[in-house]
Amino acid sequence: MIATTDFKSGLKIEVDGDPYEIVDFQHVKPGKGGSFVRTKMRNLKTGNTLERTFRSGEKFELPDVAERQMQFLYAQGEEFHFMDTESYEQLFLTSEQVGLARNFLKENMVAQILFYKGKSIGVSLPNFVELTITETAPGIRGDTATGGTKIAKLETGGEVKVPLYIEEGTLIKIDTRSGEYIERVRY
Repeated sequence: MIATTDFKSGLKIEVDGDPYEIVDFQHVKPGKGGSFVRTKMRNLKTGNTLERTFRSGEKFELPDVAERQMQFLYAQGEEFHFMDTESYEQLFLTSEQVGLARNFLKENMVAQILFYKGKSIGVSLPNFVELTITETAPGIRGDTATGGTKIAKLETGGEVKVPLYIEEGTLIKIDTRSGEYIERVRY
């Protein structure tokens, strides 16, 4: 059991039979009445964000969740195939379970697969990935001053907004949490 006084960002709790991860929280002590905790949580099954208020001292169960490191092998239609890096056991996830991570999944990439009560429910990628741009409008000399952006297609099939001066074949770093361009990768 875990109480609201032990809340911290990233903590996983079970609320109404579903596993949630605490994204943000705030302890509030009003001048009148009992204190409470305002919480922003992400449902680990659906990915939806929920805001709830709990009384101070309220207790919650810890969900039966586990993460396993798995290597992404390939995608076939709407199925994404992964292999456990320790036992070599293979499993597949649906496009819905993978969610937006599919835009940044590259073959042989290692990701964390989240299991709830023994069933796979989602994928966590590293915070930053490096991917090559396969298609984008040509860059024009002098476009660095305006700060504009354009859409670029990645080797994984996903799309990301990049500065106007970025060209096809450029290796870029992307934040997988927000899906935003970070920088060009130079070797």
